[in-house]
Amino acid sequence: MYVDIDKPTLFLFTDASVNPKTNVGYGAYLLLGEYELRAPPKKLDIKVKRFENTTSSKLELETLLWALEKIPTKDSKIIVYTDSQNTINLKDREERIKKNNYMTKKGTLIKNHELYKKFYELTDLYECEFIKIKGHKKSEDKDYADRYFTLVDRASREALRGALGS
Repeated sequence: MYVDIDKPTLFLFTDASVNPKTNVGYGAYLLLGEYELRAPPKKLDIKVKRFENTTSSKLELETLLWALEKIPTKDSKIIVYTDSQNTINLKDREERIKKNNYMTKKGTLIKNHELYKKFYELTDLYECEFIKIKGHKKSEDKDYADRYFTLVDRASREALRGALGS
C-alpha cells in the first residue's frame, strides 16, 4: 500500500441504530489511519452519540456528518464504510439535487435537505470514497473491513439497548 504523507488515507466506519417508536437512536463511528488498519485490534476508540427526533436514514447521515466534523485534518482521503444505501447514493445524486435547489418536483424542500447540504459541504473538503458494507455476514465470510464494521454496528445497537433498558 502506498502511503502519501501529504494526503494520508483514513478509514471511517459508521453505523446507527434507532428506536422508531421514540425516534431516538445512537450513531457510532470508528476512524482508523492506514497504519492502524492491519494492526492487531487494540482497544478501539469507537465513538457513540445519542440523537433525538430522528429516523433510520436520517440517523445514518447524522452519524456520518458528526464523524466527518471530528476529523482533525482536511488534507486526507477518507474511505467511508457504511451499510446505508441512502448515504452511498447521495454523491451520485449531488448534481441533480443541487440543480433542483434541494426542491422536489412539487416545489417543496426535500426531506433532510439541511443534512444533504452539510454532507456535500463536508465531503467536498476531503477526497471521499464510499464503500457499501453488507451487514450481518457470517464470520468466515468477513474481511478486515467487515470485522471493524461489525464492532461499530454492535456499539450502536448496544447503546440503544442500554437506553431502552434504563
